[in-house]
Amino acid sequence: MLRRLLLLVLISIAPLVSQNRVTILYDAFGKDAAMKQDWGYSAFIEYNGKRILFDTGNDPAVLEQNAKAAKVDLSRLDFVVISHRHTDHSMGIGYLMKVNPTVKIYVPERGANIVGGPIPDQYLRRDPSLPPEMQYYGGGKPERFTVSSAWPQAHFELITENTEVLPGIWIVSTTSDNPGTKEMRENTLALKTDHGLILFDGCSHAGVENILKAASKIDPHISLLFGGMHMVVAPIPEVDLLAKSLHDQWKLDGVAPGHCTGEPEFAALRREFKDHYVYAGLGTVIPIP
Repeated sequence: MLRRLLLLVLISIAPLVSQNRVTILYDAFGKDAAMKQDWGYSAFIEYNGKRILFDTGNDPAVLEQNAKAAKVDLSRLDFVVISHRHTDHSMGIGYLMKVNPTVKIYVPERGANIVGGPIPDQYLRRDPSLPPEMQYYGGGKPERFTVSSAWPQAHFELITENTEVLPGIWIVSTTSDNPGTKEMRENTLALKTDHGLILFDGCSHAGVENILKAASKIDPHISLLFGGMHMVVAPIPEVDLLAKSLHDQWKLDGVAPGHCTGEPEFAALRREFKDHYVYAGLGTVIPIP
């Protein structure tokens, strides 16, 4: 309880002592009339002098409108993190390529059909009994064995495991085992603070608690969780169970849910976390310690 009270105090005084903050640039709920609501997620993070974009939303034009309304200059970024290959998190890359074509973009391995990447070598399993005209590439080694990217000029860097990309700034790598997204990798951004980890999830396809387990290898205490928890169609008992687990078992100091978390989960988390529930609608600027 003391740790959680300290977090709220730090959040309340953060504007006075630093510019560490999060601006929600893309989501389907909020109060800012100058910004357009749409299904997807994007958060602009200013932390220890670094400018990070986490996900890019569903539509380049909407990302442009919302960034300009929030007075966020996306031509000035240290790097971008794409959580996973779904278009409601990645299509805003089209706008980034106009204003910041050389920015480094961290993407999960196996981002095929959106960001490109290598095709598994085992796809070229050979059968020497076949004549050359029935063998891939005539039985030879291809010059290029990758799938194409929707943005071939982009500077993508593949993430395959938990990676510290800058001191105290990590990307946590998980893989979904759930129907519909099985074997899809996902990136979670983790900021290592003196008060625990601050996490940014895209959709939590691997499961929120599995992501927390992976992140806890960096720091066992998860302080604050932003983003989508993918409970939007979960049965209500599962909704309530997750909210209780995050509060009682994981002992998060606070939650700032958005996107595919789902309205029932918003309500359940607000019941569990009370004053430690951080509203994170479109256009909200949230100071972080």
